[in-house]
Amino acid sequence: MKDTLLPLSEFTLRRQNFIKEMSDNSIAIISANSEVTRSNDTEYLFCQDKTFYYLTGFNEPDAVLLLINAKQPQTLLFCLAKDPLAEVWHGKRVGAEQAKSLYGFDECFSLEQIDDLLPEYVAGKSQIYFCQGRNKVFDERIFSWLEKLKAKARQGSRAPQTFTDCSSMVDEMRLIKSEGELEIMRKVNEISGKAHQRAMEKSQHGVFEYQIEAELLYEFARNGARHAAYSSIVAGGDNANILHYTNNNEVLKKGDLLLIDAGGELAGYAADITRTFPVEGKFTKPQKALYQLVLDAQQQCIAAIKPNQTLAALNVLCCEVLTKGLVELGILAGELEDLLADKACKKYFIHGLGHWLGLDVHDVGDYQVEDKKQLRPFEAGMVMTIEPGLYIPIDDNSVDEQWRGIGIRIEDNVLVTEQGYENLTINAPKLVEEIESLTIK
Repeated sequence: MKDTLLPLSEFTLRRQNFIKEMSDNSIAIISANSEVTRSNDTEYLFCQDKTFYYLTGFNEPDAVLLLINAKQPQTLLFCLAKDPLAEVWHGKRVGAEQAKSLYGFDECFSLEQIDDLLPEYVAGKSQIYFCQGRNKVFDERIFSWLEKLKAKARQGSRAPQTFTDCSSMVDEMRLIKSEGELEIMRKVNEISGKAHQRAMEKSQHGVFEYQIEAELLYEFARNGARHAAYSSIVAGGDNANILHYTNNNEVLKKGDLLLIDAGGELAGYAADITRTFPVEGKFTKPQKALYQLVLDAQQQCIAAIKPNQTLAALNVLCCEVLTKGLVELGILAGELEDLLADKACKKYFIHGLGHWLGLDVHDVGDYQVEDKKQLRPFEAGMVMTIEPGLYIPIDDNSVDEQWRGIGIRIEDNVLVTEQGYENLTINAPKLVEEIESLTIK
């Protein structure tokens, strides 16, 4: 299983646990992603469907997983057949025979057999699970297989009558990370932290944002995280006030701040780290004041993480810290109680405090429970980002000129533990003196 750092036993256990959640005499059908054309006869870099990957560890396109809960539970995989000619052009395939032994399935078949064999496994089942709406083309295939069964009703074939979207079942499993997953996430955070250090060292006026992006990608790849988990944000000066800025094509200027939101991906797992620092030299006095305010808010929120805490409560804490600080700096004016009630800081802190993290950068799992009427309390094994920010565009004439054009975000990846928390982002400098030791040339 060269595409994962997790043992076969972990994927086997995940499939077993999923089957236990299925109703009796039911079947689940879960598809891999397909390759997507980028230009003519070239494809985008393949990225596996995360639900499929979570249950299989199998990283080839177009495969289909069957999970059957019957008297004898079964796990089956349909995958691309071995094909010497295709493999010369596109790389080696695992093939059905090897997939059975390497990935621990009860049976494996070639995809060429799926139209004939899959309806036989579905026949007679009372319920069918699939990720409804995620892949409309595959949804249509499922219903075409069911139509084949219905056409044979006179011969005794019976199609399932109950259809269930199984996405939330896997989402709940993915929300709590195993120790194996956490080791990968610690490693990819370490790699990503090195990349942020490198960016600080290489940053200087006259360099293009994309050149710093190249330094990040180099550090990811040379340490084993061959790809970024998402398109890196390398935003100098006022570009930092564009939350999802990815043009990365402007020249860095001395005196500006550089906001970098970037993380590597290792064995499918993402890091998501943001740092803001001077392009070259020291923070100016206004920059340092705003930066320290954001850092204080982040550190207080991280320190409050523990089981039974909620992200919503942390967001309230963050807004309290930011609002008080903005009043002290003269950016907000009015009675503190009124400003908090009006959520006045949201003019400058315009996004949420954080999100779940794992196989997806914005990972799966509801933030509310019990029919979404109650905030979800934290549990040990959850991993999230904590990422407060302040953004004051250069054309905001409602504030003093010294604050304009400053955009700051600080983001770490944090694990909930039985005792409290573990900050996985251990080596990406964020204290003012740490940063300036790298940016002063």
